[in-house]
Amino acid sequence: MPIDNAALAAKTAVLIPTRNAGAAWREALEALQSQTLKPARVLIVDSSSTDDTVKIARDYGYEVESIDVATFDHGGTRQMMADRVAPLPYLVFLTQDAILNSTDALENLVRYLDADPKIGAVCGRQLPHLDATPIAAHHRLFNYRAHNYTKTAEDALHYGLKVAYMSNSFGVYRREAFEAVGGFPTRSIFGEDMLAVGRMLELGWKNGYCADAAVRHSHNYTFQEEFRRSFDIGVMHAHNKWLLTAFGRAEWEGLRFVQSELKYLLKHEPLDIPSAVMRTALKLVGYRLGKYWHRWPRRFVLRCSMHRKWWAQQPQE
Repeated sequence: MPIDNAALAAKTAVLIPTRNAGAAWREALEALQSQTLKPARVLIVDSSSTDDTVKIARDYGYEVESIDVATFDHGGTRQMMADRVAPLPYLVFLTQDAILNSTDALENLVRYLDADPKIGAVCGRQLPHLDATPIAAHHRLFNYRAHNYTKTAEDALHYGLKVAYMSNSFGVYRREAFEAVGGFPTRSIFGEDMLAVGRMLELGWKNGYCADAAVRHSHNYTFQEEFRRSFDIGVMHAHNKWLLTAFGRAEWEGLRFVQSELKYLLKHEPLDIPSAVMRTALKLVGYRLGKYWHRWPRRFVLRCSMHRKWWAQQPQE
């Protein structure tokens, strides 16, 4: 018999970091407010927004804490948020641009975690925004499938590095597992979600994926943004070699993605194929440069990186 909705809600906190959330912010909060699961806490931590992000959140009755933008850290800020809502056992993270796609999305996500005490974290499904380009839409449709599943460390033989995939755009963590791995790493350029789940898998926890819980979340990246994001992925992997050692690489998955993308574009938008090929090349070059970032002059690294403020906190090498 499923747990009572009120009892489940009493265990749940929703945590959203913000910075100039923009035009979609009201829609995101409307979707959150309409959920069948009413979480015990909703905490929004805002990094010195210069628009109406804070006012709008407070108008909806949500708890808002403001921090200096210079202190924001992908892992450290989210860790602070998790600490603020202790001892609530279920920690749901959202990003400001993720819009819950149905009124039961939050409930479905948390129920999936609650149903199996061995699951340490669950990632929800991400669907493309309504204005997504065909390239952006395919990215979400390829990476976020329509069926639920769970993975263990042993499944790395099949999934490779993707066994540890997690996204704080819409995901929930079990505090017991979260605290067992020390929470989120601080001073990571990004990827704090995947790094935490990787450690959970090493300790024997499961990593879940719930397709029944979906948000609309996608990015229409420019060529430059594709390159810079891939550069930062390379930097993250260079700083966390244990992740690749533990679970392997994702080259075969990358090849499958390219093949799938070309088939999708042939059917839906063949004129975008040259753009997709160029993006693939830029991502590959960006990733390779990022993996060996320590070989390049700091000025060059800053030009390549999407998260430039992060480098100001790093020692010169």
